[in-house]
Amino acid sequence: MSHATVFRALHHGRAPEDPLVLPGPWDAASARVFAAAGFPALATPSAGVAASLGYEDGRTPADEMFAAVARIVRAVDVPVSADVEGGYGLAPKELVELLLAAGAVGCNVEDSADGVLKDPAEHAEWLAGVREEAGDRLFLNARIDTFLRGVDDPGAAIGRAAAYVAAGADCVYPIAAPVAVLPLLRARIQGPVNVLARPGEGPSPAGLGGLGATRITFGPGLQRQAEQAVRESAQRLAGRLPG
Repeated sequence: MSHATVFRALHHGRAPEDPLVLPGPWDAASARVFAAAGFPALATPSAGVAASLGYEDGRTPADEMFAAVARIVRAVDVPVSADVEGGYGLAPKELVELLLAAGAVGCNVEDSADGVLKDPAEHAEWLAGVREEAGDRLFLNARIDTFLRGVDDPGAAIGRAAAYVAAGADCVYPIAAPVAVLPLLRARIQGPVNVLARPGEGPSPAGLGGLGATRITFGPGLQRQAEQAVRESAQRLAGRLPG
């Protein structure tokens, strides 16, 4: 059974209190840590990978992002999905080829660029192209940026979700959706729903699952948590914090 098949199966038949939890490795070392902890799959965060490569979020060159994903994939034996931001302006065929060459089993793609929401019909058409090129070789997670971009009406996210699922998305990701609207989104959206969790804040993954999340990702939260731990260690070494 291929890693892509295994990854897709992980999203289905789950109890509400048992969402799929996908830590976000930013390099090979962090990927090994998460895999050794027993997580069945991983999902890279573009912002976390960008930080590890010395770039601001959204500024990583595509070739460097795919190379980083490939290193993470090589480091572990579990499936790895890749956050490829808005697709880097690539045509569906090229995007799929690069993902498969890196060894990814899926991708997360955003529906906004430079802080502006994309036209949902045009984005759905592009997603349909990705689906056609990928077949069943990639799990397509379509991020919905309405809440992130200040559109608070859940109906806007629900409408985009319907268009993206119709285009072939395997899962939709209404990032930054308020916890209070998760039950409504779950009731109105077909298929798996990805929810962002913030380490140490808000409901637990199980709690988010009870509210409607099929799978949980963390964005760059885990990378930033690790960076803070390193910062504190550095300050202790420099004598700025009590040892």
